[in-house]
Amino acid sequence: QVQLVESGGGSVQAGGSLRLSCAASGRTFSRNAMGWFRQAPGKEREFVATISWSGGRTYYADDVKGRFTISRDNAKNTVALQMSSLKPEDTAGYYCAAQGRNYGMGSDGAFSYDYWGQGTQVTVSS
Repeated sequence: QVQLVESGGGSVQAGGSLRLSCAASGRTFSRNAMGWFRQAPGKEREFVATISWSGGRTYYADDVKGRFTISRDNAKNTVALQMSSLKPEDTAGYYCAAQGRNYGMGSDGAFSYDYWGQGTQVTVSS
């Protein structure tokens, strides 16, 4: 059974940092693009960041660019999201996602991802 399990969420004050991790099991995703999305209460799920299968290409939503960094370790079958300079508006459930097709360059569209984690909560207080 394929699983993506997020960890690292929590509560932090504005300006602080958190590092989210996503561990995959059940299959390798070393040839698959992965991404992070988030969803705040009462809002739709939105794109945060994506990384190509090789890690050579990354892409970010405008409101996290320069503050968040996505990375991956294909040997460990993990992807991470380093979040800095956090703002209250970053408060949301954060979800890891993986594409099913091989050698993707990443995408900001949730529809293009085939596997999803259960999410981890990030709460930023002012």
